[in-house]
Amino acid sequence: MKEVIFYALGAITLVSAFLVIFLRRPIHNVLFMITTMIGLAGLFLTLQAEFVAMVQLIVYAGAVMVLFLFVVTLLNLDEIQLPPDSSTIRWWVGAGFAIAVAILIFPALVAFLPGAEPKSLTADPTATVSNTAIIAKELFTTYLLPFEIASVLLLAAIIGSVVLVKKKY
Repeated sequence: MKEVIFYALGAITLVSAFLVIFLRRPIHNVLFMITTMIGLAGLFLTLQAEFVAMVQLIVYAGAVMVLFLFVVTLLNLDEIQLPPDSSTIRWWVGAGFAIAVAILIFPALVAFLPGAEPKSLTADPTATVSNTAIIAKELFTTYLLPFEIASVLLLAAIIGSVVLVKKKY
């Protein structure tokens, strides 16, 4: 039963993530992004990562995405008409970045193949330290680079929203 819930949540998360990318109206993109974040929190719950699931709900679905929803509704982005892009250079740049990301992610995906040994922190981490301490140690040692990249992406989103709202004098 646990696997059925996991795969159902995974399917919902994937479908809503694709809808974020392919829908045209910004309000729909934000709403499906919130659905994606809630699905990710459900996936974390099925993996017994309750702390990460609650942080996912509180920080991302609860704060960041609701802020994006307010920005989109206040800016009336549906009224802005973007000119059609006849240039294909953006498509090639995007394809190049997608291939580069796939090459970078490939070693991590190999760890999920059957027969791969899972990496653990200690023999029995629950006996010596708390769940939060384990997460903090991993976050600031093993996953420091992705953590910093996420902070730079959030900074870029903030700068982008300021540039969008800036009035020209």
